[in-house]
Amino acid sequence: TQKNKIREPLSDRILKVVIVLLVVLLTLCCILPILNIAATSFSSARAITSNEVVFLPVEFSLDAYKTVFSSGPLLKSMAYSILITLIQVALSVTMTVLIAYPLSETKLFVLFTMYFSGGMIPLYLLLNDLSMLNTMWSLILPGAISTYNMILMRTYFSSIPSALKEAALIDGADDATVLMKIILPLSKSMLATIALFYGVSRWNAVQDGLIYITDPNKFILQVRLKNIIMSSSALDEMISEGNNNNMMLQSDQIRSASLCFSILPVMLVYPFLQKYFVKGVMIGSVKG
Repeated sequence: TQKNKIREPLSDRILKVVIVLLVVLLTLCCILPILNIAATSFSSARAITSNEVVFLPVEFSLDAYKTVFSSGPLLKSMAYSILITLIQVALSVTMTVLIAYPLSETKLFVLFTMYFSGGMIPLYLLLNDLSMLNTMWSLILPGAISTYNMILMRTYFSSIPSALKEAALIDGADDATVLMKIILPLSKSMLATIALFYGVSRWNAVQDGLIYITDPNKFILQVRLKNIIMSSSALDEMISEGNNNNMMLQSDQIRSASLCFSILPVMLVYPFLQKYFVKGVMIGSVKG
């Protein structure tokens, strides 16, 4: 005899449908603007002027990207932002591990700085007194560690069986050896997750670049993009520096191509870290 299947209540099914529709709607709200920007960057000036571009390129053209890749200041800002991001990730992950590992062994905890900070003006005055304004360190050190990421790392370290650590200590290993030889090799997924968190956060940050950097030669990519999007003179300068003979380029083309150019590094890195990202978040969020 077949076992009687418990039918799901109608209210639960309706709730699931509503949730799925909301998720689909939110996904479309995120994806469609990106598709429109990408389509605009690959379309011709005439198609953009005629408002023919929606989600697919019309009269495929690479003129905007030729201008973007010919712009010296934009390429310099891209390289500078990549350098800062790499240094930030290496420093931040190291500091997070060095704080999270001792905290995972004790009942000490750090939470206050997750909710409160000194404020923008005191931080600016501090960086000024340290002669760090207009240097990359003004963009790296203030955000070198995140309490949220440290909590995730600490929770992950706490979930590793203590028997492994105790066996290594009995065999004569010190705490540094346990961390380097046992803990970190078992924490690759969490390390990749934390590195992705720090990298994306640094890459998308623009406020500190506007406040602490005034030298145009040291503008990060996000500040350069803001100037391109907000200022018509920056667009004209970019076209002239790109030595582009096609003066029919539309501002929307340049803006869209610049935005697509800016997300290229994240798009190249994220697929390689995605599997670690999902696993690391799930394991690091709950101890067990």
